[in-house]
Amino acid sequence: MKKVLFALAVTFAFLLSLSFRTTDFLVGDDIPVDSLRKLYSKPTSQWPKPTIDAGVKFEELGQLLPSPLNLKNDSVKKLVELGKVLFFDPRLSGSNQISCSSCHVPDLNWADGRQVSVGHDHQNNIRNAPSLENVWFFKKLFWDGRANSLEEQASMPVEAHNEMHQDVKSLPKKLRKIKGYAPFFKAAFGTTDITNERIASSLATFQRSLSSRRTDFDRFLANNKQALTDQQVLGLHLFRTKARCMNCHNGPFFTDNDFHNDGLTYYGRKYEDLGLYNVTKKPEDVGKFKTPGLRNVMRTAPWFHNGLFADIDGVMNMYNIGMPDQRVKPAQMNDPLLPKNDKLLRGIRLSNAEKDAVIAFLHSLSSAPVLIRVEELPK
Repeated sequence: MKKVLFALAVTFAFLLSLSFRTTDFLVGDDIPVDSLRKLYSKPTSQWPKPTIDAGVKFEELGQLLPSPLNLKNDSVKKLVELGKVLFFDPRLSGSNQISCSSCHVPDLNWADGRQVSVGHDHQNNIRNAPSLENVWFFKKLFWDGRANSLEEQASMPVEAHNEMHQDVKSLPKKLRKIKGYAPFFKAAFGTTDITNERIASSLATFQRSLSSRRTDFDRFLANNKQALTDQQVLGLHLFRTKARCMNCHNGPFFTDNDFHNDGLTYYGRKYEDLGLYNVTKKPEDVGKFKTPGLRNVMRTAPWFHNGLFADIDGVMNMYNIGMPDQRVKPAQMNDPLLPKNDKLLRGIRLSNAEKDAVIAFLHSLSSAPVLIRVEELPK
């Protein structure tokens, strides 16, 4: 009798252990992970259909794309080299103490780890510094899309009063006094002449060279089907289906290259930021901000345009409820500039286990930063 009871106890314990192997089944879907892994071991064209809202154009997730620059071309290499030196040189700022690399740090995947960047005279910016990895891919620059190219973008932080605070008109004259720059400009442009156009061109070319490294997700797509854990495979599936992340975060860089209102405008209150509207002056653009790419998202906290969240659980909880609704005062009810949350941002209603799986998948998009240094600045 004791042997029978012991055997039953062992069997019960074994069955109980199986019930707690949360990676064996898709939460809520009852799809075994082995079956799920087989589905995602196929080419991306044969993956399960993603959950996409009507009218949304999307591109399937894909492997990392390289920078379009031909870095084997000598003329391009010389432009990149000059741009790199300028990027790290604090003498581009009015105080001679702040460089582009002060807010875009190689060790931090070209972000700065702050809620908002700190600039001239320790003034806070109003926005979080985005990573520059794969920046060549974006059609519009800055959170509000006010620059149409990296060349156009280059001078804006340099002259901003709360960033580098440099009189751009006097910058070429300032750099001409640094004799060591002459050979760099000669190599890059054929003459030693220093102009703002050349400064912007070289800075833009350097930034186009900044690519992230391959990730576990890239290796998974390249037929290393063990590169993702069971939990990450589950997270991938949820990302594409129930969580509806693909509506905004799709393609090889996990962004639709578009703008959305995520409910964080602080309209009519302190810290108000109307985003894209400040550029276009179109009421429908109030509160819209650029969709960031998600490669290295877990290495580039804090998140959102204002750096509001340093905790990924907070981010997931916000998306889970559908992002905050605008608090409306009676006097604002008929205001044409009253922000309206993007219709895509409905609550995704994930369980805790499902949220953990999506976060685990986001970790699979991480890669070590490419460390770039300038050993010595021109003198």
